[in-house]
Amino acid sequence: MDELTNWLIEGPPWVEYRARVDLLGQPEDDPQVLQARNAMLTHPQIQGLLHELAEWPGPILKSHKSAGHLLHKLTFIADLGLRAADPGVSQIVQRIFEHLSPEGIFQVLVNINPRYGGTGEDQFVWMLCDAPSVTYALVKFGLGEAHEVRAAVEYLTRLIRDNGWPCAAAPELGKFRGPGRKSDPCPYANLVMLKLLAQFPESRSDTPVQTGAETLLSLWEQRRERRPYLFAMGSGFKKLKAPLVWYDILHVAEVLTQIPWARSDERLLEMTEIIKSKADQDGRYTAESVWMAWKGWGFGQKRTPSRWLTLVAQRILKRVDLPA
Repeated sequence: MDELTNWLIEGPPWVEYRARVDLLGQPEDDPQVLQARNAMLTHPQIQGLLHELAEWPGPILKSHKSAGHLLHKLTFIADLGLRAADPGVSQIVQRIFEHLSPEGIFQVLVNINPRYGGTGEDQFVWMLCDAPSVTYALVKFGLGEAHEVRAAVEYLTRLIRDNGWPCAAAPELGKFRGPGRKSDPCPYANLVMLKLLAQFPESRSDTPVQTGAETLLSLWEQRRERRPYLFAMGSGFKKLKAPLVWYDILHVAEVLTQIPWARSDERLLEMTEIIKSKADQDGRYTAESVWMAWKGWGFGQKRTPSRWLTLVAQRILKRVDLPA
């Protein structure tokens, strides 16, 4: 192991666990991997997240950019590698399954003002900016073959258009949609849908994935002219930030580098070169922007290098070197 990898595995157990699996390629049954994973599951910060998530769906989702909402804490523990069989996770899964729409989509609790097309009351609904993330977490938990999960994936996938996934929502929300032209693709919906579909290796070369990936790559290429639904790819987009909550360069690159054929695309390579340039002389990365809801975590400050942020960046760069 090199000095950088040594530094990573000396960090919190979730960083050590993912570094051993994702960077070193150690199998899940390796004693060192098992030790790191067990330490992660019992760590107070992870236990704190599980305690919060046991109250799913939690507070009303007022904005999909609310980094402290349970939606994003759910995807974070999924990113870490927690599974449905782990203590505390099955209770969360059970609560998620309690709220399925008539179309078979996992719902969250929202309250949308009538002037924006809502009812003004608390209601369980779904939108294409949250349903893929909930479904993604369930797949990462190991439930990708569950009938309800597969049905949700198939329904959400079918919402795609020729230019990617639009801003879409449950039928009961009527004409509700974000601030953009109806004909435009929603950049964030495309990102989270690709993140979901990338978990199925057999789908990575399918037409929906190709269309969604091309949508994001084209938006990067045309970033000076196009900002559909107000999603820009300027200086703010390029700032490194964790966890992966919103539409930014690290999140987009993390998703696109999971798609083998996209790794050789010059537009994605341009993004990864920007990420690469932000490392210090030791290959470590420091957050350039933070979510205040996560200030108690190592990536929630901008003073010193973050092990988790470094792991995510190095994992992206490692994938780029893999065969397309």
